Amino acid sequence: MPPCVLYQAADFLIALKPAGLNTHAPSPFHGDGLFEILRAWQPDWSSLSIVHRLDKETSGLMVFGRTPLANKSLTEQFAGRLVRKTYSFLSDRDLDSGAVEIRSFIRKKGSQFFSLERGEPSEEAHTVIERVGKHGRYFMFKARPRTGKTHQIRLHAAQLGIPVLGDQTYGGTSHHRLCLHAERLEFAHPATGLEIGFHSAPDFESAISLDLRKALIDPVATTAFRLIHGAADGWPGLFVDKIGGHLLVTSASELHQAQKDLSLQLATVHLSEGVYHKRWLARIAAEKGTALSPALMHGKEAPPEFWIRENGVQYRMSFSEGYSTGLFFDQRENRRRLLNHWVGPDFPLRIGPGSQVLNLFGYTCGFSVCAARSEARVTSIDLSKKYLDWGRANFHANGLDPAGHDFIFGDVFSWIRKLSRREGKFDLILIDPPTFSRSKESGVFQAEKHFSKLVEGVLPMLVKGGLLFCSCNTADYEPGLFLQQVEMAVRKGNRQILKGFYVPQPPDFPITRDEPAYLKTAWFQLD
Repeated sequence: MPPCVLYQAADFLIALKPAGLNTHAPSPFHGDGLFEILRAWQPDWSSLSIVHRLDKETSGLMVFGRTPLANKSLTEQFAGRLVRKTYSFLSDRDLDSGAVEIRSFIRKKGSQFFSLERGEPSEEAHTVIERVGKHGRYFMFKARPRTGKTHQIRLHAAQLGIPVLGDQTYGGTSHHRLCLHAERLEFAHPATGLEIGFHSAPDFESAISLDLRKALIDPVATTAFRLIHGAADGWPGLFVDKIGGHLLVTSASELHQAQKDLSLQLATVHLSEGVYHKRWLARIAAEKGTALSPALMHGKEAPPEFWIRENGVQYRMSFSEGYSTGLFFDQRENRRRLLNHWVGPDFPLRIGPGSQVLNLFGYTCGFSVCAARSEARVTSIDLSKKYLDWGRANFHANGLDPAGHDFIFGDVFSWIRKLSRREGKFDLILIDPPTFSRSKESGVFQAEKHFSKLVEGVLPMLVKGGLLFCSCNTADYEPGLFLQQVEMAVRKGNRQILKGFYVPQPPDFPITRDEPAYLKTAWFQLD
């Protein structure tokens, strides 16, 4: 269960939404919302329903319905203004009186919201706000909204001359976050009718980026993930990964002092023994080998090889064998889908004993290990013997016998031609190529130019009703074009897509206007 889930009942669950995360993403190309993240964690949560929302910048408690009874009851309670909500917020300005009740009409004009003296009954907004004390040098307030209009508390606080700290949209002073938190929810239990309440104290001090990771990543099951994702976390050009007991800092240029200071602060927070640094490169020349390995910049050197956990699975890592350390963390949720046998709502991933899985561009066989844990027989292909041996080590570490699986060294396109003679062999085919590669047999490979060729080549090997996983991390390859080319390749191969499910980047790789999405992944079931 993700750390953000505070309470789970048969009819509903209570989750703590971190600031900076959408409640429900309007488009798969704009990243996961809390709703999608929760549904991806466990297949039996696929029926979760949203019954209310919080602004992206607001943190706090949310209730999700799990059954038709709960959905109906909770929706009626919110619509009937029967749910009692309490918010906490900070301001650097004070009220003249201890408490005030404010009524107005909130209307949206274009993309902006306004609090007006007159309006339609459907626009009515009613809030009680009171000062409850000090929080350092700021004033702490409680807000109890009687209605549930978008930006209601923010607008009413600004109207009273006490704009929420960090809410520059409505006149608040700049701060590292919007200091507004949904602290308490009280409602009638959907099944019993008994009054119940849930509470979560605000934490306005922690960095948003750290709160996001703490809320959504289980630190026991997963010990490697991204801490800072460039401009999306307020640090353009800087990327920091926690990898077991060490940090890896990646940047396009030499680190400046503020970046070094942040790296050391994160190392302290995460009890990291050492901090490594590497320069970000768009394309890696394979012949440079270990010359591109990360360099130790602070603390204790890591062993030549060490192990991390991801979703409870063990993977070998190394800072001394080249540019890549052994696993691409942005594919974590797709590997989880293999473990959970579930792609998305109404899209099971049925592999098990007797299933055949083909993993092209296997690298260190992260996907292969997860498929093999379901007792499928996996064929992994890669152009590097070293990485295939690394993959075998990952199999051994998870109690899997590599002898029961195939590890094929060689050019992917050549092997596709050989394997395609055996039609209908594989139940699942995984295509996750590097952005750029070069081989003697096939020459230069560029993902955005040759992806459709890969899809066409594997179609004869996929069984009727089989699954196809397609992924590409080329930033300039537009998601719409990526999907269009996959679909065209499927039609050209005289196959039809029965189901499709597009998956955005995981939440520790947040997507913003300043740090747009680069990873594109999609699952398909073909006739």
